[in-house]
Amino acid sequence: MADFRYGDLAAEDFPMLAWRKAVGTALLRRHGRLRYGDPRGSSDLRAALQGYLWRARGLRCEPERIIVVNGSQQGLDLCARLLLDPGNQAVMENPGYNLAHQIFLAAGADVIPVTVDQEGMRTDCLPSARLAYVTPSHQFPLGSVMSAARRQDLLAWAQRIGAYVIEDDYDSEYRFDIAPIPPLQALDHAGRVIYLGTVSKTLSPTLRLGYLVVPASLSEVFAKAKRLADRHTPSLEQEAMAELIGNGAYERHVRRMRRRNGERRVALLSAVSAFLGDIVTVVGADAGLHIVLWLNHVPKGQEDAVIARALEAGIGVYPVSPLYAPASADTRPDRAGLVMGYASLDVRAINRGVQTLREVLEALNTEIGASNRQ
Repeated sequence: MADFRYGDLAAEDFPMLAWRKAVGTALLRRHGRLRYGDPRGSSDLRAALQGYLWRARGLRCEPERIIVVNGSQQGLDLCARLLLDPGNQAVMENPGYNLAHQIFLAAGADVIPVTVDQEGMRTDCLPSARLAYVTPSHQFPLGSVMSAARRQDLLAWAQRIGAYVIEDDYDSEYRFDIAPIPPLQALDHAGRVIYLGTVSKTLSPTLRLGYLVVPASLSEVFAKAKRLADRHTPSLEQEAMAELIGNGAYERHVRRMRRRNGERRVALLSAVSAFLGDIVTVVGADAGLHIVLWLNHVPKGQEDAVIARALEAGIGVYPVSPLYAPASADTRPDRAGLVMGYASLDVRAINRGVQTLREVLEALNTEIGASNRQ
């Protein structure tokens, strides 16, 4: 089966030998006693992340401002618990990351969807809110990059009303046809941005390692909240990750993954061009590990039918509809849309999957045309 599920990585891409060596090195560092650690995370890992974030993203921060978390989901949960009271408003991109939406709802927030276009989230009509969640370097799922003007507008809005901005930099390692975009946090001089990073797109989503870079004024309160949540993230994985960054293996792995996923991306775009042509429109292909396919001749009400028929034919594709706010039908295209990840597939599976999708769409379009003629 060719499964285009976003977020999955190829198991063979995991740097098994480097990780095993890093774990072994961490285990050999004997400590006098086994005890609970700093809730912020291992000092070695936070120091390693400080250097990595400066080299990779131009982000300056002190280790005390870094909070190691169990994946970006826990990072978002801590932000929601600490920054939102029931009834507060939280601003989100529309379409956007559905699990973030659910976390804010669980905190009792009133989630306000804000339309996304080619320059990212629109900032000309932001309401008063306690929190904004954005993916400015590669909007999820549509792939736009927030323009410099809108970045400045968003920061000015946050400073003016005392809001915080969560910057989810979930896949910044993967940029192909565009230059790296400096993080929003690097422009923040008022302490309003919380930067969220993860290794789920570079190493493995199974590791559950992520990190927050919080304003200095929030460092203590986030550390206390992390301690209450689970004391701290597992120490062995943290020490192994620190070793992997410190000896250079992590950045070598990232470069290797950028090349491999670049090859997968080229294979997917070539297959889409060859087999689907003008019956689809591709967006979000310049960066990240997924694309969005708009199906030009399939109405959005037929998304479930496309997915069901594709599954019967042996391919997994996934709808864009759940990423839109329920009451925002007027802000999305009338066409069906698919979010297609490719980081877990080889070139042969990609070609086979896209060719099969063509057959599924041709059969469905024939039926739609026949129904319209009746």
